[in-house]
Amino acid sequence: MNLLSFTVVLGLLVGTWAQPIVRRPLCDSPEAEEAALVAQDYLNAQHHHGYKYVLNQIDDIKVYAKPDGDEYDMEVDLLETDCHVLDPLPLANCTVRPKVQTAVEGDCDVVLKKVGGVLKVIAFKCKSEVSTEDLCLGCPSLLPLNNTDALDFVHASLTTFNNMTVNTTHVLLEVGRLSSQVVSGGPIFITEYVVVEGNCTEVPCVPLNDAMAARGICTAKGTIAQHSVDCKMFSTLIPIVDANSTAAADPALAADPAPAADPAPAADYDSAGESLWSKGQPPHFRKRDVSAAAAAVVDAPAVQTGPVTPVPVCPGRVRFF
Repeated sequence: MNLLSFTVVLGLLVGTWAQPIVRRPLCDSPEAEEAALVAQDYLNAQHHHGYKYVLNQIDDIKVYAKPDGDEYDMEVDLLETDCHVLDPLPLANCTVRPKVQTAVEGDCDVVLKKVGGVLKVIAFKCKSEVSTEDLCLGCPSLLPLNNTDALDFVHASLTTFNNMTVNTTHVLLEVGRLSSQVVSGGPIFITEYVVVEGNCTEVPCVPLNDAMAARGICTAKGTIAQHSVDCKMFSTLIPIVDANSTAAADPALAADPAPAADPAPAADYDSAGESLWSKGQPPHFRKRDVSAAAAAVVDAPAVQTGPVTPVPVCPGRVRFF
């Protein structure tokens, strides 16, 4: 063998040895489920506005064997629930927002590292979008959060709520959702917004700077002249832990609306279509190709005597819709 041939063969061998070892677990395997739930809890903990999200489907998962611990590259789909991030109610008790209310979906690419048996998110990218499938004629339609007419309605309904309370005035903390619906009497608004106990020593009132200040979410429906409003106040006294979750509920979310300092950008999904990144692009992110993933098979299938049918690795089951 001449020197040139030897060099070419050696180069091919080095290139083969340099390829990372990649596993493709089933998207519905306990291993994938564990990693997806860690990602779900982490993403919910990162954003301080809007609503909590719950895992709907695992689209893809790759596990790279590395000297410092396995790296999990995942693609997951999340759905918005009716629980605001300030609500201490465990995620397991939250209800997924149905399509007729214009559901919001979150598509996330997440990278996790497993060291010492513990999974930790090291990078993520999320993009949200409004589900426009199966919308019925006459169903409520989402409005931008800066819609002037809808915001006027929010303030009118908040005034109504304050007129029903005694010794406490609440101020607007955050608008969660604005919708409009055409009914027989004309268009009406359906809104959700978060209120906090106000400090009214000066005019106008400002949010009370107290960790124990009462906070809650209000739902209002109707017109400026005639409407109904119902507010549910959050509990801020006892941190609640979700027994079905991989992370404890953060008491700071219930106690302080101000975002805590965090090295990564907040993962807010409130604006549909907006892409969100953590610091540093994940090392193995690729364009999604679910069809290719579905055609793959498990690394080590059981020995069978008859014809072998390929077992789809991914995507996994759909939990809601």
